[in-house]
Amino acid sequence: MTPIRIAYSPDSDDAFMFWALLNGRIDAEGLTFVAEQHDTESLNALADEERIDVLAVSLARYATIADKYLLLPHGASVGRGYGPVVVAKNACALSTLEGKRVAIPGLRTTAYLVLRTLLKDFEPVVVPIAPHDAVWRVLRSDDVAAALVIHEGRLTYEREGFALVCDIGAEWTARRGLPLPLGVNVIRRGLGVDLVARISRICRASIAWALTHRDEMLQTLAGTSPLDARGLDQYLAMYANADTQQMAPDVIEAMHVLLREAGHSAPIELAP
Repeated sequence: MTPIRIAYSPDSDDAFMFWALLNGRIDAEGLTFVAEQHDTESLNALADEERIDVLAVSLARYATIADKYLLLPHGASVGRGYGPVVVAKNACALSTLEGKRVAIPGLRTTAYLVLRTLLKDFEPVVVPIAPHDAVWRVLRSDDVAAALVIHEGRLTYEREGFALVCDIGAEWTARRGLPLPLGVNVIRRGLGVDLVARISRICRASIAWALTHRDEMLQTLAGTSPLDARGLDQYLAMYANADTQQMAPDVIEAMHVLLREAGHSAPIELAP
């Protein structure tokens, strides 16, 4: 059988989800998996090619590919009262960034979608998440007034000498009373009902293994993360947890609300 193709970002919570599967720690049920890594916006673009079977994408992107991909009920990155952050050289009100240039991780990211609901008029400047220090270089150069930071960068901006302007996850929860679903895993519809269910079961088992062997995963990922041991522990607690194992009802509700507010009408259809 042709190998099942997986693509995910280089950030720690994505690696956490797929590590057990890709390293023979769980039963792959006779299937072979191959994986590749790309920054978030590149992953969002890959969906157009339909060559990847299991793909980590932004929730904002899912609405435009729902005809080709089902949403997996596991693998989500969810912020509960926290999320991506807007940072700058000096603390300021978010409103002062009206009309300014703001670095963003991609035009199809959930973070950008949410920021657009909070800050109506700004010029987005795309700075991919990899390498990790790219956004800091752009911000120090004064080419942008602020940066919207996702993944591990939300925990390292103070170390880099920047100040918090707004936590858009906290702002979303304050306004909507819901968690903020950010990244999701999708699976290609063309695989067929039986294979979709089989792969979904295997991916769920990989996440479960990682959660059960969390200390081992912390040691394994330590060499690949820009975070120190304490920061990595904190980051995984935020984005690789029970919400990753199974989407809760309030997460699915939040997905409907977020996509509806963005003007997307595509239904959310979950794989088994």
